Amino acid sequence: MTGLLPGIGVLALFTAIIGRAWCSLYIGGRKTREIVATGPYSISRNPLYVFSFLAAFGVGAQTGSLVLAAAAVGLAVVILGATIRREEAWLSSAFGEAYGAYSARTPRFWPRWSAWRDDTLLEIRPARFVTTLLDGAFMLMAVPVMAGLARARATGIVPTWLVLP
Repeated sequence: MTGLLPGIGVLALFTAIIGRAWCSLYIGGRKTREIVATGPYSISRNPLYVFSFLAAFGVGAQTGSLVLAAAAVGLAVVILGATIRREEAWLSSAFGEAYGAYSARTPRFWPRWSAWRDDTLLEIRPARFVTTLLDGAFMLMAVPVMAGLARARATGIVPTWLVLP
């Protein structure tokens, strides 16, 4: 696993972990009680999932394969897409017109930076923040696992069946 792509993958993983933790500061403990529409949620309705897509890319990319990076993102899109549809249906039924207005002004994924709004004061749930960081740290397990597999393949312990670009 040499080259630029594995380094980009690891950087993507760290960025995703930090981004998911940042999002959790805003939504932790609030998402079933109110529409969170400030901070990262003012520029994207699903910033946690945007960072999850980045993490999926990172897991695939750190193997050195663009094919695996694309496959990991594709799998995340399928899995998280279903989750997003369920969440949006629930939010629409729970918050009605308020959620409709939020949906109309806030993109589902790609951030619209010009829409940034923030709170003057933010109440933080430290336990939720720490849980999000620990969940994210679990994603980093892909790095030594893939490095171990690459080493095992290089030494002949694991046979090479297919080489992906």
